[in-house]
Amino acid sequence: MAKKVVATLKTVSGKQYAKVIRMKRSETTGAYTFSEDIIPNDRVQEFLSKR
Repeated sequence: MAKKVVATLKTVSGKQYAKVIRMKRSETTGAYTFSEDIIPNDRVQEFLSKR
């Protein structure tokens, strides 16, 4: 799956997107979970500012 995402982002139209990974800690167990999304470059700061 990762190879397909990387290959898609390397195309000419794919350079306007970024793969963003956010780490979140569970309040009940204390374990970390990761959220991965591919979003447009202009919305990266908006995505990271959300909790």
